[in-house]
Amino acid sequence: MKYISLLIILLCSTTISAQNNQYLGQKPPGMTPQKFAPGIISNDYEYEFGSVFSRDGLEFYYGVAAGPAEIRYLKFENGAWTKPDTILSHTKYGMNDPFLTPDEQRLFYISKKALSGDTAKADHDIWYSEKTEQGWSEPINAGPNINTTGNEYYISFTNDGTMYFSSNINAVEDNWRDNDIYYSKFVNGEFQKPVRLGPAINTKWYEADVYVAPDESYLIFAAARPKPEGRGQGDLYISFKNEDGTWTKSKNMGDVINTTGHELCPFVTADGKYFMYTSNQDIYWVDAKIIEQLR
Repeated sequence: MKYISLLIILLCSTTISAQNNQYLGQKPPGMTPQKFAPGIISNDYEYEFGSVFSRDGLEFYYGVAAGPAEIRYLKFENGAWTKPDTILSHTKYGMNDPFLTPDEQRLFYISKKALSGDTAKADHDIWYSEKTEQGWSEPINAGPNINTTGNEYYISFTNDGTMYFSSNINAVEDNWRDNDIYYSKFVNGEFQKPVRLGPAINTKWYEADVYVAPDESYLIFAAARPKPEGRGQGDLYISFKNEDGTWTKSKNMGDVINTTGHELCPFVTADGKYFMYTSNQDIYWVDAKIIEQLR
């Protein structure tokens, strides 16, 4: 019995240690949003956005507006978290809005990189890099079914590889901010023709920065809608999928999340515990139970 008790203590200690190592070892938030990793990730002198953790919570990718935007990375190894390291950047066209595929073998992001040559173009496309033994590969364009002459950005995935993203290719004339949210099925190694979501999600206003739950049960996205519905420059909205496959009318996530500033870049950790987003140029996190409260 003594040895069994000792084994249980060791197993419990290992589990607690692993939990403490996840998410940069930060104290978990409650139902009030807290700035994430202040002084490490969220700094007063930079604009951080587009964050994503690996499934095990031991790797972290995020975007920083450092001139042309860049993607930084840190991980837990040898008993400690590394310092943030820039892994994707370019002086002409930049990269941002990182997101991992469900198998974590591809890292998607957006860039103004031209299809040919080392130059920038006017609009954003969706790109990705593949994981190799040497690190992430050179950028690969997501292809003509996804990218257009308009802006495509902010990517997230369902468990089956369906990509959700935004585009302004169908914007009303003279309103380039008329972004809408689309999804594209991934079939036989290729993204299919995107489908624009209906009026429960998309309006004549700006809808972008969409996070889809892996089981496709809900969407969280950024929208800029007029008052009194809108709070500020941009708010986070949520919609839940009905049993018949339709979406509930999107609703503002409320004053706990949204401010008179700008909220964007939503993400929920793979364990479903934490909801992360950018608010007024810093990354925040909050207990993900807040999502169910809005159902």
